Amino acid sequence: MVEQKVAALYHLVRVPDCEGLKSSLIAFCKGYNILGGLIVADEGLNGTVAGNVEGIDSFIAFLRSNPLFCDIDVKFSFSGKEDSPFHRLRVRIKPELITMGVRDLNLDDDHRGVYLNSYEWNDMIKDPDVVVLDVRNTYETEIGSFQRALDPKTEKFGEFPTYVEECLMGKRDKKVAMFCTGGIRCEKASAYLKERCGFQD
Repeated sequence: MVEQKVAALYHLVRVPDCEGLKSSLIAFCKGYNILGGLIVADEGLNGTVAGNVEGIDSFIAFLRSNPLFCDIDVKFSFSGKEDSPFHRLRVRIKPELITMGVRDLNLDDDHRGVYLNSYEWNDMIKDPDVVVLDVRNTYETEIGSFQRALDPKTEKFGEFPTYVEECLMGKRDKKVAMFCTGGIRCEKASAYLKERCGFQD
């Protein structure tokens, strides 16, 4: 049995030509029978696709040949089946990669949070002065979370800015350690806290 290789990916970067990127993604994926969903926005690329090993490896090489996506974050897995887990290819242009309702954030590296490895994370959340923030939605937080983590109880990411206004603005002098599922929520949330709300660390 030849399993389907699955690539979950995202990258925050200013995309000058969303239509052109969409067209090139569709053409490449059709050529290699790659199925799944991709979102293109002027703030980057996000999605999950599947195909045979050669196709997915070629697709990631194709993306990384573009200077915009040379260091794109990709997580690989295998479907356990010969058939694709997806029924079709869908590439859409949207206003945001993940909808927060806040446009034109500066998403450059120095405007987002600092990455921590697992050891650094464990040390960080032991500090009682650090605000530990769960940026996931309620259906995920109900499964489990870190001790002391604040749960915004958001049904969708678009509710996050309201939570910040109502519950976090008095903590701007504290370090914030945040976590999410795939990474992209933390990327946008940390940029929002730093750029729009005055958080420093």
